[in-house]
Amino acid sequence: MSHTNIKLYGTEWCSDCKRSKKFLGEQRIHYDFINIEEDMEGQAFVQKVQNGGLTIPTLVFEDGSILIEPSNADLAAKLGLETKAKCEFYDLIIVGGGPTALTSAIYVARDGYDVLVIERSGLGGQAGITERLDNYPGFPEGVTGAEFAERIIEQAKRYGVELLSAQNVVKVGNDEDAHFVQTRSGNRYRSNAVLIATGSTYKRLGVPGEDDYIGAGVHFCATCDGPFYKGREVAVIGGGNSAVEEAAFLTRFSPKVTILAHGSELTANKIAVDKAMTSPQMEVRFNTEVVEFKGKEHHLDTVVYKNRKTGEISELHVPGVFVFIGLIPNNKQFKDIAKLDTQGFILTGIDFQTSTEGIFAAGDVRSGSTKQLVSAAGEGAAAALAIREHLRGHDAHTMEKALATTPPA
Repeated sequence: MSHTNIKLYGTEWCSDCKRSKKFLGEQRIHYDFINIEEDMEGQAFVQKVQNGGLTIPTLVFEDGSILIEPSNADLAAKLGLETKAKCEFYDLIIVGGGPTALTSAIYVARDGYDVLVIERSGLGGQAGITERLDNYPGFPEGVTGAEFAERIIEQAKRYGVELLSAQNVVKVGNDEDAHFVQTRSGNRYRSNAVLIATGSTYKRLGVPGEDDYIGAGVHFCATCDGPFYKGREVAVIGGGNSAVEEAAFLTRFSPKVTILAHGSELTANKIAVDKAMTSPQMEVRFNTEVVEFKGKEHHLDTVVYKNRKTGEISELHVPGVFVFIGLIPNNKQFKDIAKLDTQGFILTGIDFQTSTEGIFAAGDVRSGSTKQLVSAAGEGAAAALAIREHLRGHDAHTMEKALATTPPA
């Protein structure tokens, strides 16, 4: 990204500061955070530019411009993100901007169809904010998530795919002879087909204190927030691949990472487990159930957990916790247009079509998906082939209809 020298002045407890930090993280925009409660020079700077005021967050950009308490729309405009599509009608609209969505977009656009991709956060999806991808074919030395995302985004652009980010889709439905997609900003776009590829989000524990300390000690992205804990001990909650791999990443900054695993063993792949069990910087505590988060001065400092076998209550004193306990499908806006399984994932046929003709689903939001990057891209390609056949059938039907209504010469 071109914006590499942004300073965000705020506090740990400020909700708007958390929102701005989350937005920048999703867009893979580097920034420096200055806590004005601890940095008196930073506080003085904020007061100076506000003529004595202390409204936060205050963001200073590389060109010297300043935004005070900006909305996400303000940030999107400042960063030059496309927020409104050029046309009102497309052959295919894809809701979501991760590897599944972008792969589908590339395949369909290569066939000459007009494709619009709408992503609520940053293009590239969760892959784009992953520190490193080591199991994707074609990258024997691995590749950073950011580089992988940029490559696939550039490829989509090369084929003329139109990309919108920081835009929330609030409804998908049928509109006369087509489908429609409506965004929170009020824009409504129509298409011959829709692909839902919104992926999933991290589950929360739902324990006391979790909501209070999100962004102020409780995190769900080690890549985004791990560097804030340089030189300090942290904890990771979970025992699967994501938890163990992110714990390993955190050892770059933290002298000790404690993994709190719910079960009696780690369920991650063998390589990750072996590293966790042998690294001097990592400790694993099994059969743990987190029951509460506590803090002081608006920041986390204690994780209260219970031993699931003995019932003993213990405390772990760390300033930062990273939660990786599973995924929830991003399905809220599609419940009226597609059938879901018992866990909320979208049901499809073998052609990736949902219960509504012309509306497809693929990737992590689809029931039966494997939740792996390589299969997400594979599903994107397979779904694109099914969508292509649908669009060809639609084109043929439109042609027949036109011929049938054309008066004889």
